[in-house]
Amino acid sequence: MRGVSRTSLDEVTRRLDGILPSANTATLGHELFEVVALLGQEHSLRRWLADQSGSSESKSALVGNLLESKVSPATILVVSDIVQAKWSSPRDLVDALERAAVFAAVAGQDTAQRLEGVEDELFRFGRIVAAQPELRAALTSDGVPVEHRRALVENLLSGKTSTATSALVTEAVTRPRGRTLEQGLDHFSQLVAERAKHYVAVVRTAVPLSDAQQDKLQAVLTRMYGRAIHLNTEIAPEIVGGLSIRVGDEVIDGTVAGRIAEVRRRLAG
Repeated sequence: MRGVSRTSLDEVTRRLDGILPSANTATLGHELFEVVALLGQEHSLRRWLADQSGSSESKSALVGNLLESKVSPATILVVSDIVQAKWSSPRDLVDALERAAVFAAVAGQDTAQRLEGVEDELFRFGRIVAAQPELRAALTSDGVPVEHRRALVENLLSGKTSTATSALVTEAVTRPRGRTLEQGLDHFSQLVAERAKHYVAVVRTAVPLSDAQQDKLQAVLTRMYGRAIHLNTEIAPEIVGGLSIRVGDEVIDGTVAGRIAEVRRRLAG
């Protein structure tokens, strides 16, 4: 987000931080995701709530009328606060609600180490799905009812991951918002990293890195980006040698396969 949306996002996040300590955060996260789904379906409502010419009082009143008796007071408070802020586009408003939902879902993971645990679980689940096409199809096919997909996630993760991870995976599977499952898991992982105040680097390497190599790479990336870096490492023999590193939308490709592909592109040109 940029401009007025960026300013609004910072403001509503500060106010959310004041609500979370006294809220049932699991319920708050679930209900905020429900509101995100509602606005995803109701295009005219989404546009009206994001219209900067509308009064904040009327938007807050409408939210109260729509949600009263359906959600907790904390959810009404958070949603009202977000719709009263100024947004550059309806998409930014919904993204801010989704971000608040993720922050609420992981609020019980109250240390950086536990937040990193959620990131690791999301990353590992994504790798498992990528390696099993039949499982991926069962989780993403439009022909599979949503409740069946929800039950499959519960069976796969119950007792094996944190409740926060289960909630985020379920959301990515059942309400993808136009993302692939992999994109949804990565998006939530990046938001969890933001909450932990660090970046996630997805490192692809042909052979496992030693602890010393990982520590050195982490230190280098931390200096480059000016923020703590959490490494998620994926073994990919097809890259032959070197490393491919992705931090957000930025990719640093130092692989042998990448250099060969670049030579081929130049020869073809």
